[in-house]
Amino acid sequence: MPAIQLSVAERKAHRAEAHHLVPVVMIGNDGLTAAVKKETDAALSAHGLIKVRVLGDDREQREAIYQQLCDGLNAAPIQHIGKLLVLWRPKPVKTKAEDEDRKAGPREFKVVKNSSRGGQRPEVKRVRVLGNQRLTSGGNVRKAKPKQKSVKKTRAG
Repeated sequence: MPAIQLSVAERKAHRAEAHHLVPVVMIGNDGLTAAVKKETDAALSAHGLIKVRVLGDDREQREAIYQQLCDGLNAAPIQHIGKLLVLWRPKPVKTKAEDEDRKAGPREFKVVKNSSRGGQRPEVKRVRVLGNQRLTSGGNVRKAKPKQKSVKKTRAG
């Protein structure tokens, strides 16, 4: 599969996004192995835009690895600076499980309460709220009230 071709503006935008990223795949002295390709493919599927660090001093070898990764994984070459390679591939669209019996899982909230003493730091507390609970404005967890039913509908039925 050939590598994805991007315009100069698209590569520039991806370079800007990749600036703060840390390398998620490291290629050691063994070079480009099947395990490295598999990890790079998984990282591209999960993140879309990744940095790869290549250990070794041979520039031609790094260039060859860069081209092999792009061609083999159908990724776009974004940038190659020193021992860092930046690759991009569009993330695959995730399909949502269509399960009607499934309920919402527990949610985590961060509750911030100001101190009763002036000048003190506010108290930060993590609260887990289950599907049958709700969080009040005061930061307390309460059992959810049952859904109100129409009086007219209950009489008619």
